[in-house]
Amino acid sequence: RLKPFNRLQVILQHLKMSKHTDSTGEVLLEKRGGAGIITLNRPKALNALNLSMIQQIYPQIKTWEQDPETFLIIIKGTGGKAFCAGGDIRAITDAGKVGGRLAQDFFREEYILNNAIGTCKKPYVALIDGITMGGGVGLSVHGHFRVATEKTLFAMPETAIGLFPDVGGGYFLPRLSGKIGYYLALTGFRLKGRDVLKAGIATHFVESEKLPALEKDLIALKSPSTENIADLLNSYHVKSKIDQEKEFVLDEHMEKINSLFSANSMEEIVKKLKQDGSPFAIKQLETINKMSPTSLKMTLRQLREGASMSLQDVLTMEYRLSQACMRGHDFYEGVRAVLIDKDQSPRWKPAALEEVSDEFVDDCFKPLGNNDLKL
Repeated sequence: RLKPFNRLQVILQHLKMSKHTDSTGEVLLEKRGGAGIITLNRPKALNALNLSMIQQIYPQIKTWEQDPETFLIIIKGTGGKAFCAGGDIRAITDAGKVGGRLAQDFFREEYILNNAIGTCKKPYVALIDGITMGGGVGLSVHGHFRVATEKTLFAMPETAIGLFPDVGGGYFLPRLSGKIGYYLALTGFRLKGRDVLKAGIATHFVESEKLPALEKDLIALKSPSTENIADLLNSYHVKSKIDQEKEFVLDEHMEKINSLFSANSMEEIVKKLKQDGSPFAIKQLETINKMSPTSLKMTLRQLREGASMSLQDVLTMEYRLSQACMRGHDFYEGVRAVLIDKDQSPRWKPAALEEVSDEFVDDCFKPLGNNDLKL
């Protein structure tokens, strides 16, 4: 038995832990001036998004949307490294393996939040300073304004873990210029700094060290319109000189990206890359060969269909895909290889594109009846 003092220590430790993991600390929600401010506050986890954070952010956005004294919403991350590096994949994996509710609830509530951001009536400003991937993209890209900095690192790396670029990726990726979105989705290519703006993902570029001043000025705006907010962001944007002269990292490859990634099937894309044979094409082949064949096929179809769908229809489709991934093999294997054992050698099943049948892919897109996402 524990001595009384030890027991007290254990209780205190437990309280400290629960305070530490307590939902209040993981996301901070405050009203300053005319702005509602959401601060993702899990710096050690690179502000990865978990279910309790989603469950706090969503009702707050809805409340601010109705509040006549709130004129804009700002979202940012703490710690200086990341805006939000993604969703809490490990928790979802653990739940999915044992058929836990979280594997349904997380995606459902995350997508409902993505839709709330995409339909938000108040101007929504995401300060995407640092790593912005997966779930972090969903918290930012559907809002009115996305402010990138020289520290922004954007990617949708899901095909490497047996998933697909979700959180509305099927909506925004095919709408980027040319076939950039298809390229980013299938290869997980990382964009840095000003390139995030040039790709059309960010709306503004501001130096990281100027963000506190920008935030202060946003908070100080008196009953601003969307135009007033845009003017303020533009005034910071035009003063930001970092990397202004550098050309877009994908510029020299755009012609190839647009032709190679316009094919109707993954097999066709691979064939075109092989035929092209340039160093760029060979590099893309090497990358694609590491990805889950199932994820690649799912993703290509997701983007091709999403290109002409509303955000709501895309999220409904993506929810079906998320549940197909939870039922399948590759997601768990991908998480094992990349996040748990870190051996970076996933054994995909099926292991080749040719083995992923059209019937199987069709099945992933089928409605879930009563379990469908309702927006």
